Amino acid sequence: MADITWEEPFCGEGNSCYRIGMDGDGNSYIAVAGQEAAYLTDSGEALRQLIRDIKAGKADHLLAD
Repeated sequence: MADITWEEPFCGEGNSCYRIGMDGDGNSYIAVAGQEAAYLTDSGEALRQLIRDIKAGKADHLLAD
């Protein structure tokens, strides 16, 4: 397993918590809190673009109730 530095969990209501991490090689990781061994990984640039897109509102449709 990669040497991942995990951020504190980002949590919604209940148990819906995600963690984002990076390794020393610049790879990014996203996992459900408590299940960090089952992560999704991509480049650091891919994570930065995901964050930019979310901040730009490109995922707002997922917030509809």
